[in-house]
Amino acid sequence: MRSEVTLADKYALETGRAFMTGVQALVRLPMLIRTIDRAAGLNTAGFISGYRGSPLGTYDMQLEQAKALLDAHDIVVQRGINEDLGATAVWGTQHVPLFNGHRKDGVFGLWYGKGPGVDRTGDVFKHANFAGTSALGGVLALAGDDHSCKSSTLPNQSEFAFADAEMPVLAPATIDEVIDFGAKGMQMSRYSGCWVGIKTIADLMDASASVQVDPTRYNVRIPDYELPEGGLNIRLNDTPEAKEIRHRHHRLPAAQAFARANGFNPIRIDTPHARLGVAASGKGYLHVLDAMRLLEIDETEAHHIGLRLWKVGMVWPLDPVAAKDFADGLETVLVVEERRALIEPQLRDVLYTLPDGRRPQVLGKVDRWGAPLVRDTMDLDTAHVAISLFEVLPEFARTPLRTAIIDQARTRAAAKDGVTTVHQRKPFYCAGCPHNISTTVPEGSRATAGIGCHYMVQFMPDRHSEICTHMGGEGVTWVGQAPFTDEPHIFANLGDGTYFHSGLLAIRQAVAAHVNITYKILYNDAVAMTGGQHVDGVLHPVTVAQQVAAEGVKHIVMVSDHPDRWRGHRNMPPRVSFYHRDDLEVAEAELKAIKGTTVLIYDQMCATELRRRRKRGLAPQKKERIFINSAVCEGCGDCSVKSNCIAVGPKETELGRKREIDQSACNVDTSCVKGFCPSFVSLEGAQLKKAGAADITHLIADLPDITPPALTDKPYNILLTGIGGLGVTSLSAMLGMAAHIDEAEVVCVDQIGLAQRGGAVDAHIRLARLGSLIPGGRIPLGEADTLIAADMVTAHGKSSLPLLAKERTVGWLNSTLTPTAEFTLDSTHTVFDILGMTRRVKAAVDTLH
Repeated sequence: MRSEVTLADKYALETGRAFMTGVQALVRLPMLIRTIDRAAGLNTAGFISGYRGSPLGTYDMQLEQAKALLDAHDIVVQRGINEDLGATAVWGTQHVPLFNGHRKDGVFGLWYGKGPGVDRTGDVFKHANFAGTSALGGVLALAGDDHSCKSSTLPNQSEFAFADAEMPVLAPATIDEVIDFGAKGMQMSRYSGCWVGIKTIADLMDASASVQVDPTRYNVRIPDYELPEGGLNIRLNDTPEAKEIRHRHHRLPAAQAFARANGFNPIRIDTPHARLGVAASGKGYLHVLDAMRLLEIDETEAHHIGLRLWKVGMVWPLDPVAAKDFADGLETVLVVEERRALIEPQLRDVLYTLPDGRRPQVLGKVDRWGAPLVRDTMDLDTAHVAISLFEVLPEFARTPLRTAIIDQARTRAAAKDGVTTVHQRKPFYCAGCPHNISTTVPEGSRATAGIGCHYMVQFMPDRHSEICTHMGGEGVTWVGQAPFTDEPHIFANLGDGTYFHSGLLAIRQAVAAHVNITYKILYNDAVAMTGGQHVDGVLHPVTVAQQVAAEGVKHIVMVSDHPDRWRGHRNMPPRVSFYHRDDLEVAEAELKAIKGTTVLIYDQMCATELRRRRKRGLAPQKKERIFINSAVCEGCGDCSVKSNCIAVGPKETELGRKREIDQSACNVDTSCVKGFCPSFVSLEGAQLKKAGAADITHLIADLPDITPPALTDKPYNILLTGIGGLGVTSLSAMLGMAAHIDEAEVVCVDQIGLAQRGGAVDAHIRLARLGSLIPGGRIPLGEADTLIAADMVTAHGKSSLPLLAKERTVGWLNSTLTPTAEFTLDSTHTVFDILGMTRRVKAAVDTLH
């Protein structure tokens, strides 16, 4: 056991094992690159820019927390106001050595962005990539993809956008490889002159693991490749024709040669006289390893079957030399990759010219008869990959044991798809969230939704906000609809972060089109969806009013819980009306009656960010607390209707259901008191008592004696389920660090998804003996050994129940129910079936405590 393990190891430890998340690995990466450069005597610096978005939603926050370390490594972080301008700034780093006055011989750049941000940045990628990188600079583009659409409007897959820009694309499978591919990928960028894309996913970025760190492991080999005259790097006065020829005919082959020389595409299992080959990349490769474990195919058995396994690290452009080496002597190839096929068609093209008898059949998304094989929607799991692998095994390898294993896998996969739930814990607005009020519309009106927490208004049918666009397109669909409908007017919700990112252009388009629309700009002073960051620049309600006035909107209304602070402001433009938020409906009616484009600025701080600032002493504490006198409460639910607040919950009494306020969740917005009810009690000057240190001795004494399992090469799997904001991910981090300190292999994956405070959250923790390979962080279907369920609603849901096994799982279930959003939306009719949910969990496990 290492007594010297600290949280600082993730950045400070030079050699050894450090525990870190995928996002933290990306923070360490530029410092590692600079360390390697310093050791080589290079005068370089680093520059990072981009725009946040899951699974890279907290990258900028982690960079900010590590600012002192980054500064010490000569790394500048400049957030982009959107993705394409951030990429343009990164492009500029490659110009540094081209002009006089440069203090560095090269500046390496890192760009980051969510999948949709990759899409909108395509033009920058093409121009910058064809221009090239400097010899001591280099650029990595980090794409965050959301395969399962946990917190996106569509599932993402960025490889095709990178490939369209003709950028080499790397697909790491583990957090170790995030650093490996990043460090070596930067050297590839410098050598080839290409921007290099790196694909990241939630299963990597929201994961944590013990990572082996050592600067010497990132040494690279320069390939034996003949460079053209003048080299491959960026230059002045380059022509479009020369750029295209150089890039396509020299840079991309140079990148392939670099990948070949540095082992980006290794054959992991080779077999003499192999007949079946499996090619896989990224998370798909880990599923293949897990599927082989499930089917009891170790390396010895692979030799018996005649199976060769190829791990493809650079998924585009596919290295033809490595591809032909892999395919040599094979009869059949199975390609396992998530979502749309990228490797498969490239491999088929490379092998097409082989003579008859040496050309294997390439299978992937469909089998040899054209039926679906490897799923191309959402994300893969071990069960589906095992089924696909079993289908291509030679007949002698499809033993009765493996047939039974696959029959069980098919049963579990079908059961997962067929899971029905008694209740669902959908994500919802935090207590006191401004969107609880701001997203309402007058009777007979409708609104469009947009990117941000207010996206969840679509879950509320009574708010008539069914249409959502991409970021920056809010309301513009109305420009195309308005000429062909008798509907006179709509509202469009627009978050302040999106407004600053690109949303102002949407307002400009609406003004230019002379359509009748009211933009509701929801100013809450925080990018709440990704962690409460500030907008990346200067934004103020008065500034917003000035900007939209200059764009030519017909009228502006400022709505606030303190409207007097804006009324008479010396910089406020003309044509602005002021309303208290209690009069929102009146303000909306005023704007709806005006022809043309109008704007309502709804000014109220994000409730969760306000709570943080109060805790830190950066905002004044509210001087009152609100309670409900249950003796007076009649349970009508008008407080929930008026506030839409999840902190107003049920209180079951002998006289029926009443209401109570969850004081630990309450952010003291006080909208609930607007309910027509005399039961509210306001305590002036009251503050919640801070709980003292709890005496848990008696609780521990009542726990059953448990002998910790002896860890083996086979992962031991722990499933945590709970509610966002209540400590599930904190517990996951603690258990992961404890395993790391005990020198066990550990991978944790937190499944957090969309604005999950109050929504369903689970964490997968997989443990194994030191030196073992844990094939991915997600627990396969039916393989949870331990269930710790802090919330029964989440535990009996579709993401948790299929992971449990009657013959295997031991579970602990919290029997206290926290109300779901169902109650807030329909407080008079929601009946919670606690017994039904408990029975479902109990039926799925071996033992339930």
